Amino acid sequence: MIPLRDNIRSRSRPLVMYALVAVNALVFWHELSLGRSVYVFFYRYGLVAREFWTSPDLLDRVVPLITSMFIHVGWVHFLGNMLYLWIFGDNVEDRMGRGRFLAFYLTCGVLASLAQMIVNPFSNVPMIGASGAIAGVLGAYLRLFPGARVIALVPFFFFLHLAEVPAVIFLVLWFFMQLAQGTLALAAMPSGGPAFWAHIGGFVAGFVLAPRFRKRVEVIPPWW
Repeated sequence: MIPLRDNIRSRSRPLVMYALVAVNALVFWHELSLGRSVYVFFYRYGLVAREFWTSPDLLDRVVPLITSMFIHVGWVHFLGNMLYLWIFGDNVEDRMGRGRFLAFYLTCGVLASLAQMIVNPFSNVPMIGASGAIAGVLGAYLRLFPGARVIALVPFFFFLHLAEVPAVIFLVLWFFMQLAQGTLALAAMPSGGPAFWAHIGGFVAGFVLAPRFRKRVEVIPPWW
């Protein structure tokens, strides 16, 4: 299923979400300008599990935890992640507030990366992408907006149909797809491939942490 929009209107302008999309876009534009040397960029700023667990330099271990969240390997990877962030991020930011949402996003990204590195600690392949942090946003959306509905393109045989899907069904199905693919990946691609366990870890982290980052007192604008 490809999400197009949800039915929850944000009550405030999601400036942090806009900024995250912009930063990811700028980094991706820089990657496109690198040509073949982009692989050097991936290894320098991506997160390599083996190096993380063995490096004696604390800075070399911490910096990639953050920088890896803003790097993407191609157009499909970049656009897919930004689509999910755009659709689900504004409402989560609205419920948390800008500062809390940024802290939440980065926290979920770090926990997602740690989950993947615990499952696959000896990988030499750079882990890159905003997927883990955005999975945290999806987990928070499920926790904060269980009654929401998502307008999505749903595959039916060889065609895509527009349908309104309950967010609970959409997100729970997404999670179990990651769980199934992550389980298969342990045997099929033990040293690389998509970081499904980062998606799983990020989603669980977002679902669990969402109430702690939610604004204690919600102020409803007079125009709402």
